[in-house]
Amino acid sequence: MEGQAVSYSKTVITELMIPSYANFGGKIHGGTLLSLMDKVAYACASKHARAYCVTVAVGGVNFLQPVEVGELVSMLASVNYVGRTSLVVGIKVIAENVQTGVVKHTNTSYFTLVAKDDSGKLIEVPPLILESEEDVRRFHSAGRRHRLRSELFRAMEVHREEFKLNEQVRADLADERCIIRLDNNE
Repeated sequence: MEGQAVSYSKTVITELMIPSYANFGGKIHGGTLLSLMDKVAYACASKHARAYCVTVAVGGVNFLQPVEVGELVSMLASVNYVGRTSLVVGIKVIAENVQTGVVKHTNTSYFTLVAKDDSGKLIEVPPLILESEEDVRRFHSAGRRHRLRSELFRAMEVHREEFKLNEQVRADLADERCIIRLDNNE
C-alpha cells in the first residue's frame, strides 16, 4: 500500500462564530467547538485513508481561552499518526478577532478515528510519509501518548477491580473536598 504524506491531507476549516453558537455565559459553547473539531478530523482522516472514517476517541481537549461571538475560528488538522486501521488527527484551533487582528490559540486536541469500508468493516489505512522533523516528532509523540494512555487505562482497571474502602483510602481523602457518609455505617 502506497503511503500518503502528512501534507497531502492537511485540512483547514474556518467558520464565523455567530450568536446562536454562544452558551449562557456569552462565550462560544464548547460543544460547538468539539463538533467543528470532529468535522475537520473526519475530513482530514478520510482524505488520508480515502475511506469513511469514524471518531473512536477524543484526547486532550483543553479549552485554553474563550472564543467570542464574531471571531473567525480556524481548525488546522493534520494526520499525526497511523496504525493499521486507525489514524490520530492533531487539531489546533485558533480564533481571530477580525476587528483588532488579535489571533489566539484556543485549543489543541487529538482525535482518533478508524477507517471503514462500505459494509462497516475496519480497513487498513495507508502508511504516513514523514517529510520533516516536525512530522517525525508528532508521529513519535502520538505513539507515546497512546502507550501512556494504555498503561493508565490498565492501571485504573486494576485499581477499580482491587478497590477496597480502607484506612489508607480514608487517609488519602482526608484533605480532599469530600465527606464519606455511607448508608452501611462503614
